[in-house]
Amino acid sequence: MAFKIRRADYYYCIIRDEPGEGYQLLTELAELGVNLLAFGGLPLGPDRTQFTMFPEEGKKFVHAAHAAGLPLDGPHHALLVQGDDELGALARIHETLAQAGVNVYASHGVTDGQGSYGYVIHVRPQEYDRAAAALEI
Repeated sequence: MAFKIRRADYYYCIIRDEPGEGYQLLTELAELGVNLLAFGGLPLGPDRTQFTMFPEEGKKFVHAAHAAGLPLDGPHHALLVQGDDELGALARIHETLAQAGVNVYASHGVTDGQGSYGYVIHVRPQEYDRAAAALEI
C-alpha cells in the first residue's frame, strides 16, 4: 500500500450563499496564485456557506486572502492522506490512531475513480502531535 501522510493547515471563510460566490472565491484565489490541496463547503443556515480551504502554501494563501478581503479563521491543523485506493486502506490508518489513543472526530475523503484517494483527518488540537507521531510524520 503506497500512501503519503502530511500535516496540513486549513482555514475557514464564511460567505453569502448565492450563485457564483464559490466560483468568485476560487477564481480570485487562482488569479492570486494560490493552489489548494483540498477544499470543502458546508451550508450555515439559509444564507451563508462555510468554505474550508487547505492551501499548499499557508503564508501565500493568507496574504492573498487578506488582499481579497476574505475574513479567515485559522490556521487549524489536520492530516492529509494521499494514496493508492485499496480495500482497507483507511481502516489501517484509523487502527494506528486508535492504538495511539487518538480520536478522529471528523474526516472526509474521495477517490479519483482511477485508483487513488485523498483523505483529510481531523483530530483534537491536544492530540495532533500524538497523531502525527503515531503516523510517523
